Amino acid sequence: MSTDPTPERPAAPSTGPVCRRLVGRTAVVTGAGSGIGLAAARRLASEGAHVVCGDIDEEAGAAAASETGGTFVPVDVTDPERVEALFRVAYETGGSVDVAFNNAGISPPEDDSILTTGLEAWKRVQDVNLTSVYLCCKAALPYMRRQGRGSIINTASFVARMGAATSQISYTASKGGVLALSRELGVQFAREGIRVNALCPGPVNTPLLRELFAKDPERAARRLVHIPLGRFAEAEEIAAAVAFLASDDSSFVNATDFLVDGGISGAYVTPS
Repeated sequence: MSTDPTPERPAAPSTGPVCRRLVGRTAVVTGAGSGIGLAAARRLASEGAHVVCGDIDEEAGAAAASETGGTFVPVDVTDPERVEALFRVAYETGGSVDVAFNNAGISPPEDDSILTTGLEAWKRVQDVNLTSVYLCCKAALPYMRRQGRGSIINTASFVARMGAATSQISYTASKGGVLALSRELGVQFAREGIRVNALCPGPVNTPLLRELFAKDPERAARRLVHIPLGRFAEAEEIAAAVAFLASDDSSFVNATDFLVDGGISGAYVTPS
């Protein structure tokens, strides 16, 4: 028997689909070419949805659509006309817009402390992370109102609920904006059969996070120690939460911040 007092860190469980809750529904996913967006596109498709994959990276977005049997639409989520075209194509190809997973976002290295982050970096992050969510919601809602149903899921973050000394000031502020916007829309349109929720992941093992932390391993270590589960999330675990929020299983979940953070926001002192 081992005498090592330190327990092994738990591995991520399998999160494969156990049912098909989205048959006959059309789901729009932005940032579908990689990370959480790609995992969500796969999961939604596996549960029966026709997935419309939006991404600024045409090669990655087209590959995601091909893999999931969906439709690819190239989109710059900061461009109102391109966003409107994304949802128009979703309606034209699927006959409805049932789910909008507004997920595209960035976290560039130049977004750091407020003392060092320039105005251009601030504006770029706000445009991609927050203004895009406004544009996508604005484009999706008319279709959902006509249908009398719909689920909008906006990617926020656990940092919308917590502060961090390892700051990404514009990212944090943008995600707080996504959270507030989602609450207000969820309240405004609830009686029209439309639910709007902010998905708040903890740190996720995606190319974006790996790139950020590869440049600063100390920053990664400082963040990892605060996660009670002792690891970063896998994109598939976040995608499982997306599928739940997209489905009728979450029919009474609305206008909330849906935390999938491994316990970070509940922790005062974490296990060693």
